Amino acid sequence: MTDPVFFAPSRRYSTAEIATLTGAELLDPAQADVIVTDIASVTVGGEGMLVYVDGKRNAGLLEGRVAAAILCTADVVKSVPPGIAILVTPKPQLAFAQIGRLLHPNAAIPRSLTGETGVSERAHVSKDARIEPGAIIEAGAAVGPGASVGRGTIIAPNAVIGAGAQVGRDCFIGPGANIQYALVGNRVIVHGGAQVGQDGFGFVGGARGPERIPQIGRVIIQDDVEIGANTTVDRGAMADTIIGEGTKIDNLVQIAHNVRIGRGCVIAGHCGLSGSVTLGDFVMLGGRVGIADHISIGSFAQIAASSGLMHDVPQGERWAGSPARPMRDFFREVAAIRGLTKPRKGDDNG
Repeated sequence: MTDPVFFAPSRRYSTAEIATLTGAELLDPAQADVIVTDIASVTVGGEGMLVYVDGKRNAGLLEGRVAAAILCTADVVKSVPPGIAILVTPKPQLAFAQIGRLLHPNAAIPRSLTGETGVSERAHVSKDARIEPGAIIEAGAAVGPGASVGRGTIIAPNAVIGAGAQVGRDCFIGPGANIQYALVGNRVIVHGGAQVGQDGFGFVGGARGPERIPQIGRVIIQDDVEIGANTTVDRGAMADTIIGEGTKIDNLVQIAHNVRIGRGCVIAGHCGLSGSVTLGDFVMLGGRVGIADHISIGSFAQIAASSGLMHDVPQGERWAGSPARPMRDFFREVAAIRGLTKPRKGDDNG
């Protein structure tokens, strides 16, 4: 259930409108005027709420539930309690997300934290910076010389756009985030505390200990990327660190220098990508995946949570474990080990 103090619904939607917007099939046309006032988890429901269930395995959650309407797959229909309008779609969660974004646009796309417009009198903006009309630079933010901020972009309080950095249009740079030595595309979201463009961890052994190698590359962030809170993205050493369009990166992720990430990748929290790692398009990394330097992962590959990757992964494969190996091998090994620990018939169990 949403908290109306923070996320009040933008308007109400009828089930007929929801069917049109999502492409779902409203089973009973007589329920076309049923009004949805908000969204809720199926475990909570409530009067006026839109809920969803994806697959028959979750149908039991509907028992005794109250709601205005449900988005569900066809195999769930018989489990829906009477009185709830049924909208059938093969992808209920996706349809639910579409309606959720319409009901709560402020939750889907970050807005100004202070309600200010234009450049705040309490922001520090270099006279050499280029700020397009329609950008918002909030109190406490800093924009360095030669930097640029595009139309519709919000630079939140205490965020820093370093000298020469470029941020495109309709972006959001969260509070306390730092963008330096970077070129950022359009519709990019960088959540609070993220650090983009600091020098990479580059050292060479010397007589008196590690000697720093200058990091003179950039960070290139393409359109529609999202970077989570307190994530770090190092700039390249000689080449650039690149994050491809549409990629979504969770909180507390480390992206080292010279990493190249393809389009549409999903990287969960606590992952660590060492220097010069390459990810193809639409790669998925579960939480706490660690990848050794110079590893290459093919497009559409999936790496299970907590895996430690030390070898290249071919396109489309699924790997798990530490050290990671193809998932079928991982589970075969797990099953074999379990078999060794099971007591045999006739064994004396004490």
